[in-house]
Amino acid sequence: MDEVDQSILAVLERHGRISNNELAAQVGLSPSPCLRRVRQLEESGVIRGYRAVIDPAAVGRALRVFAGVRLMRHTRPEVVAFEREVMKLPEVIACHHITGNFDYLLQVGVADLSAYEDFHANELAALPGVGTVNSFVIMKTLEGT
Repeated sequence: MDEVDQSILAVLERHGRISNNELAAQVGLSPSPCLRRVRQLEESGVIRGYRAVIDPAAVGRALRVFAGVRLMRHTRPEVVAFEREVMKLPEVIACHHITGNFDYLLQVGVADLSAYEDFHANELAALPGVGTVNSFVIMKTLEGT
């Protein structure tokens, strides 16, 4: 990957819907070579996809919470069962297997604190192998690229 590829990636990270002509102009290429490079980055898996960034409040998920989950046991079957079941929950935006005080850090999106309380008590705590859950309500998010 050369500097031109890195420039293409930097522009696409900020503006994923930019036209090929605009992208080419920004990175100093003509449109055809630019499109070839983008396609190669896609085919090689460097670019894994494009997505829309949704306003959480507009879809009833205004409250974001990080939930640190500690499992009771770490046997392979229990870990697999937890991972399978947690990703079935529509409130779970992302599930990260981490090191440190927790085994998993979940990003959860719900309507409000009452909805999170219900989710925590009736869904999250009921998952296979869950020992403890520590919740961190997100007050503000500062986003980079």
